[in-house]
Amino acid sequence: MLENISSTKVSGGWHKQYTHQASSTHCAMRFAIFLPPGASETNKVPVMYWLSGLTCTDENFMQKAGAFKKAAELGIAIVAPDTSPRGENVPDDDNYDFGQGAGFYVNATQAPYNVHYNMYDYVVSELPALIEAHFPVTTKKAIAGHSMGGHGALMIALKNPKQFVSASAFSPIVNPINCPWGEKAFSNYLGSDKASWLEYDSCELMKNAVTDDYLPMRIDQGEADNFLTEQLKTENLFAVVNEKDYPAEINMHAGYDHSYFFISSFIDEHLMFHKKYL
Repeated sequence: MLENISSTKVSGGWHKQYTHQASSTHCAMRFAIFLPPGASETNKVPVMYWLSGLTCTDENFMQKAGAFKKAAELGIAIVAPDTSPRGENVPDDDNYDFGQGAGFYVNATQAPYNVHYNMYDYVVSELPALIEAHFPVTTKKAIAGHSMGGHGALMIALKNPKQFVSASAFSPIVNPINCPWGEKAFSNYLGSDKASWLEYDSCELMKNAVTDDYLPMRIDQGEADNFLTEQLKTENLFAVVNEKDYPAEINMHAGYDHSYFFISSFIDEHLMFHKKYL
């Protein structure tokens, strides 16, 4: 049961927020959708799913990215889920980089997180089915994200290359098994067996990708990003892209940091990139 909690006209289309009871996360979830002008049952539009980063909700991208004008022009819907399950009964942590607001887009296997923290199933299966059942969209999907959400977008696309036509990311955590954010999240959500971590690591997934499953990717990274060296590890993905001859375009940008100022500077290019495949 979808409950519409906000509806605002923007760039000729509509930005709407909904809540619903999710079976994958066993709690109420919130998402936002932008429907471009002209979207209707007789004129269905493709969708770009956007996954946000640590501490974010469905609101950060929608309010800060400045994506509506170009998405309206291109006829692309945008869906932004929350970054984790939430609620009084959902386990949390006092630190910003774990727990609520930090689901890391995995299916947790460790108690107490395994009941609610199934963001992988939510983003890959439950949410798209819900969107396609209730809104005027086609089954053509692209996926994009920022930071932790960039990790989610690339990882999910690599694991589901027939479900998405393209993937893009800003400042993604590309090698979470080898950075403090990823190690903390994976050890708590997935346990101490590091073999289980590999299935959620973009570098490892790309190493094992077969040519028939390659899909176009675009990654943009600011060179002034405080997290670049310790957490994001862009150079590790560069190495795999070159080794595999994978169709991923990686752009480094002098002076840009990790913020939505960076995202808003290049979001139009990402939308135009996805439009080529949608």
